[in-house]
Amino acid sequence: MSKHQPESRKASPPHEKKGYRDLRLDACRGLALWFIFIDHVPDNTLAWLTLRNYGFSDTSEVFVFVSGYTCMLAYGGALEDQGWSTVVTRALRRSLEIYCAFLLLLVAYIAVIWLVGGGERFVDETNTGFFFKNPGEAIVRAALLQYAPVNTDILPTFVLLHLAFPPLLWLLMRIPVVTLAASFLLYLMVQLQSWHVPAWPSGELYFNPFAFQLLFVFGAWYAGGGADLIRPLVEARATLIAAMLYLAFSLIVVLSWQFDILNILIPDSVTKLIYPIYKSHLAPVRLLHFLALAVVVSRLTPPDLHGPVRPFAIAMIRCGENSLSMYCFGVLLSFAGLVVLTDLSASLMAQVAVSVIGIAIMVLAATIATWEAQLDRRGPKLF
Repeated sequence: MSKHQPESRKASPPHEKKGYRDLRLDACRGLALWFIFIDHVPDNTLAWLTLRNYGFSDTSEVFVFVSGYTCMLAYGGALEDQGWSTVVTRALRRSLEIYCAFLLLLVAYIAVIWLVGGGERFVDETNTGFFFKNPGEAIVRAALLQYAPVNTDILPTFVLLHLAFPPLLWLLMRIPVVTLAASFLLYLMVQLQSWHVPAWPSGELYFNPFAFQLLFVFGAWYAGGGADLIRPLVEARATLIAAMLYLAFSLIVVLSWQFDILNILIPDSVTKLIYPIYKSHLAPVRLLHFLALAVVVSRLTPPDLHGPVRPFAIAMIRCGENSLSMYCFGVLLSFAGLVVLTDLSASLMAQVAVSVIGIAIMVLAATIATWEAQLDRRGPKLF
């Protein structure tokens, strides 16, 4: 949606009208949160229902792109009506909210791990051994966004991305194509020179902000008018066919990691070309897979979900509306699931029960949060 060139349109599609909330975004975030929760429970057979086992990319890419998209919708609208001071204030406040949520989650996570395992059990699975060995330095490093236990490590990257959004918005309003090109150049430097943000004790943040910023910028650029520029390409039949073929190729490669017989379908030349596939640096094959998936989803899903919606979709939307709190809650629930599967039973029925009950708790909590927010008339959630 172009907020800075409204005069260039004679008629805007429904999802681009002012005040319209595209429920597909919330539904995508909600489904992504469910998938993330399931994936975060180690050795969970239900992970075969998520994106992770069927392609190069997973829900992390979806989350970052949608965050950039919604930031442009929300902050772009605020810029028109209330000016730069409001935009900067809201962006800084949201960045601070994510930062505080990260620190609070860290405290709760460490406390639960200590209560369950006394600082000795589950430390390897959660990457908290460094904390229990050297809590003072770990606290300082966490405050500096240089240390994050397992499953919390995307939050520091989101803090940085939201913090950088006001200058990004300024650039996108004036030189959008150049800004996107500069973002891609920065991404290339990650792939060619391994540029990264320092972290402790691993040496770099797991979700490299210099790499994942491309998806964030692309989402903002797309929402800010880029959709019009690439719509003919996205709607072309050849693009859809190419995207589906790439998704099929990705499926074969990923399944070959589980089933050796499929390796015969992948030539050695292709293997040398695509490996290694680093998630932390957003490997090119992961980026291409996300783009192909986005093309297919955008072509096969209706833009308007404001009509009668099934309860399943409503549940996803509720979680998507409260994505930051539900992500943090999901981290704690996934650890609880790990404890249950380790100490009580790791049977398939136990895995199904842990997954279903965990998602049900998330939906209930999200529904209560949305009800409370509607009473309080808060602004939209952007993470």
